[in-house]
Amino acid sequence: MSVVVVLQVTNLAPRTVTCWHGVRDEQCSTEGESVFFVTQSSMKINLRLILVSGKTKEFLFSPNDSASDIAKHVYDNWPMDWEEEQVSSPNILRLIYQGRFLHGNVTLGALKLPFGKTTVMHLVARETLPEPNSQGQRNREKTGESNCCVIL
Repeated sequence: MSVVVVLQVTNLAPRTVTCWHGVRDEQCSTEGESVFFVTQSSMKINLRLILVSGKTKEFLFSPNDSASDIAKHVYDNWPMDWEEEQVSSPNILRLIYQGRFLHGNVTLGALKLPFGKTTVMHLVARETLPEPNSQGQRNREKTGESNCCVIL
């Protein structure tokens, strides 16, 4: 496992190196340089998950974790104060981010979520995801619009 190390050098631009043998390895420090270590926990994304009931819980995830990975982790580590909302399977847990359901293979990194800040998502139990553009179809039905031709 590697640890990213940022070296601040006097009178020179900061540079980043990778230390392969741990934070205290001699390869990671040289005389006259200030060393700022980026820990593994700061490379995580903090998610605050909100249930329909309004209960919240924060979890740390990797940018490589997908929506399915998150659902499984939450299911396996279901908070005790969420006991009343317990679901039968992780497969029905769905994440909502910025008003949209996340499909199972979408990673947190793909969403470009920031490190070191809390991101809020809703967690709901739902068997299937809505069809894409279903909102647009409902709006057309309400307004009477159609996509067919107009004959003059």
